[in-house]
Amino acid sequence: MTAKRYALGLDYGTNSVRALLVDIRTGRELATAIHNYETGAAGVVLDARTPDLARQNPADYLKGAEVAVRRTLALARTAERSFDPAQVVGIGVDTTGSTPIPVDREGTPLCFGKEFRKNPNAMAWLWKDHTGFAEAAEITALAAREHPEYLAKCGGTYSSEWFFSKILHCRRADPDVFDAAWSWVECCDYIPAVLTGETRPEKIRRGRCAAGHKAMFNAHWGGLPAKEFLAKLDPKLGELRDRLYDKTYTSDVPAGRLAPAWAKKLGLPAGIPVAVGAFDAHLGAVGSGVFPGKFVKIMGTSTCDICVWPSDKPLADIPGLCGIVEGSVLPGYYGLEAGQSAVGDIFNWFVGYLQPGGPAKGSHEALTRKAAKLRPGRSGLLALDWNNGNRTILVDQRLTGLLIGQTLHTTPEEIYRALIEATAFGALTIIRRFEEYGLAIDEVIACGGIAEKNPLVMQIYADVCGKEMKVARSSQTCALGSAIAGAVAAGAHPWFAEAQRAMCGVKLRSFKPDPGRHKIYAELYGLYRQLHDAFGTKAEAGSLFNVMKDLLKIRDRELES
Repeated sequence: MTAKRYALGLDYGTNSVRALLVDIRTGRELATAIHNYETGAAGVVLDARTPDLARQNPADYLKGAEVAVRRTLALARTAERSFDPAQVVGIGVDTTGSTPIPVDREGTPLCFGKEFRKNPNAMAWLWKDHTGFAEAAEITALAAREHPEYLAKCGGTYSSEWFFSKILHCRRADPDVFDAAWSWVECCDYIPAVLTGETRPEKIRRGRCAAGHKAMFNAHWGGLPAKEFLAKLDPKLGELRDRLYDKTYTSDVPAGRLAPAWAKKLGLPAGIPVAVGAFDAHLGAVGSGVFPGKFVKIMGTSTCDICVWPSDKPLADIPGLCGIVEGSVLPGYYGLEAGQSAVGDIFNWFVGYLQPGGPAKGSHEALTRKAAKLRPGRSGLLALDWNNGNRTILVDQRLTGLLIGQTLHTTPEEIYRALIEATAFGALTIIRRFEEYGLAIDEVIACGGIAEKNPLVMQIYADVCGKEMKVARSSQTCALGSAIAGAVAAGAHPWFAEAQRAMCGVKLRSFKPDPGRHKIYAELYGLYRQLHDAFGTKAEAGSLFNVMKDLLKIRDRELES
């Protein structure tokens, strides 16, 4: 009998880190464990005076790896008595992003030192930190004037969620931290560097995923943006360019091998290959079986939409995307990223902040049950899904949410359903943008907590988009994708496609669109696009006089049906 072999995936999310141990031959998930970050509110350092600020303590990442992996190995021994840590052949890592960390010359986060221990600016700048919105606009304006090619590969607008916006904001907001930082390292590059024992910034193997999607890295113009370009934003930013990197790697390449010190901490043998890191959504797409024609929606607090396109076929620059990067998802393919800045966060805001009906009547479960009984259009409500800005296709983090059509008879469940529908309309807008530019979407595969737990959301998405919504078999696709990367980087699978065939799949239950509901949603989507364009673009949108009246017409018609 062939000895079993396993890959370990580490998935660093917004609030916790998860470890997953997977049989590389069958995809069986032998064991998994999670560790919640301990610093801040649910692992996020916030500042009530600065609502756009969101930081994390890198110490939580390190403790999380140790605790989660050890628990996973213990559970694996319980699940299968013959399990031996020596059977782990590869390790992969995914993280949120862009989540850059200011580090010293040895690659140690500045917040680990006494001088900056309590300074949020010396911590990891979490993906949803938007404090650099002004800097993002400045970067976009300069690139539009002098290097439009930079913007062409990231949808035409540079975002406040991304690498250089955050670093430039640190330069303006906290020069002491900026000056103390020898370099900045993305979280998805930092974790593999720590595990392999080589954290010096110039020695770290930087991932193509983070560099291409968030830092404008592209081989066609020599890597990162030109030093002269960055210097025009700030001379010290130009100087930093020399202390960053000139080469990037795809996740089939080892970042190194598990260092003895970390092998001891984790309870694993030293020398296991550790793959170059990537973002959670991109490896989540791998764990969902992404391939040309397969559109993957990673659905959680926000969403990220991923598809791939062969790198040897023509591909247009698509406005409004979060990047078109060769090798960011699968080697040999362009990775295309889009997404929504808030989805689950919107539902959580309504339930947790407003608490409609109190804890008992206003829970997600109670509101979902009631909302499921409603027909499309009967509430007369319409919302915009921009409570945390718009990531795609407008790329504007200064946009905010909107709800119209409420009356003195509006109920909490009607609002709850309208918020779900708004996120579905946002998803349809993204799908249509891909299709407008020639990318066929033959299959939609959803994954993440919402896809797993809320059938109502999935059915509304199917009805709005007019497409069948499938759900990935694994409930931990990001960690699974990381494990797949670890297996490929270790040579245990020769290529991603073979690893995906062995380790990925979809659930038997899918969600098919109802033609009648889809027809109603097509009407509502037309009104959504009116609001979308009026509030989100500078183009002349015309009068919105009809919107409320049309919502009432649809409501009255559906109430009579």
